[in-house]
Amino acid sequence: MPSVLAVAAHPDDIEFLFAGTMLLLGQRGWDLHYMNVADGSRGSTTMGPQECAATRLEEAKQAAKVLDATFYPPICADMEVAYTTENVQKVAAVVRQSRASIVLTHSPIDYMEDHENACRLAVSAAFAHGMPNLESIPPAPVYMDPVTVYHAQPVGCRQPTGELVTPHFYVDTGAVIEQKAESLACHASQKQWLDESQGMDSYIESMRDLSRMVGQMSGRYEHAEGWRRREHWGFCGPDDDPLRVALADRIAEGTRNL
Repeated sequence: MPSVLAVAAHPDDIEFLFAGTMLLLGQRGWDLHYMNVADGSRGSTTMGPQECAATRLEEAKQAAKVLDATFYPPICADMEVAYTTENVQKVAAVVRQSRASIVLTHSPIDYMEDHENACRLAVSAAFAHGMPNLESIPPAPVYMDPVTVYHAQPVGCRQPTGELVTPHFYVDTGAVIEQKAESLACHASQKQWLDESQGMDSYIESMRDLSRMVGQMSGRYEHAEGWRRREHWGFCGPDDDPLRVALADRIAEGTRNL
């Protein structure tokens, strides 16, 4: 059974940005794996960090169940997603345990550094999946099959300086948008936090708005998720593109500048 691993920064990021693609892969027999690098402990104005982390851990576990994905626990607190050797080793253990042939992660440039650093950790861990001299924490056996990395759209589809980010291709997620919303609804603690901190009147409707935005960019779909394939060097073969192959009938091409 082929395997896909989603590595995101915080509880609810996968549900906002990746879950539609994961659900479609799951329908086609892929084994789904789910990791939030941070514990969500600072994502509240009403709970202390320990209560918040415990609450969000249970929410994330429930969301992973909705997606029928294997859950891996976080490794650090919010705003502490740092690119360190130890954190690379911890994420490398998850990559090796999942034996992923696809790794889905954040855009390399996004609106906050937790997202960017989670992306860097996922990329380095994927690169090291077959590197026995990089010991993972905990130890996990390496595997030599190729791994292809795909980057999601940044929040708002723009870089922090305002430039529009255009995907290499779009995945039609209209058929799974309700299940994607169901997975996001598991993160009930985030409605109050996002309303107060980021002005997101309804976090589920905000997800739908982003999904429609990407769909409109595709020119074909009502709801979509956009992906950019990372270059193959050190990860996979030059022509490997397993996400495009697996979902070929649900994909519209974007633009890719050479």
